[in-house]
Parts: sequence; C-alpha cells; structure tokens
Amino acid sequence: MARATARHILVKTESQALELKTQIEGGADFAELARQHSSCPSSRDGGNLGSFGPGQMVPEFDQVVFSAPVGTVQGPVRTQFGQHLIEVTGRQD
Repeated sequence: MARATARHILVKTESQALELKTQIEGGADFAELARQHSSCPSSRDGGNLGSFGPGQMVPEFDQVVFSAPVGTVQGPVRTQFGQHLIEVTGRQD
C-alpha cells in the first residue's frame, strides 16, 4: 500500500496562499511560514502531517499528495478547510 509524508500550510484565501508560495519560491523557510500563518494544528510542527495512506486525507489533498513530485510545493489546493500549499516530503508506492 502506498504511503506518503507531507507538510502543508492552510490559509483562508487563495491570494494569501499564492503570496506565501512566492515567498517559499524566493527562499523563505516552509516550516517557518507554516508556524506563522497556517491555521492547522500541524503548524506547531512546521506543517508536518506525518505518514498516511490513500483515503486518509480529503480527496483534493490526496490527489496532489499521491501524484505530485516529491519536494516541490504544490497549490493552492482548495478543500473544505481552506487553501493549502502542499509539499510531498516522501512517498513509497
């Protein structure tokens, strides 16, 4: 069974997500931005969500985590929780 590890930043608006993505692409630290801006409890751990399998996250999130290249920030990805920036940190098929 496939497993993935990922971290994310959850914010309310697409514009805020895009602004943070630009900062990350410019060299800002993903974990630091997660601690400062993410509304998810995972923000305390730099947005780290640990290890999970398909179907454990909402479908929109799952789709990105199990298809995107490892180590590349994806998003914004909209779910019922808000707008996510997602970085897959590892995956085993």
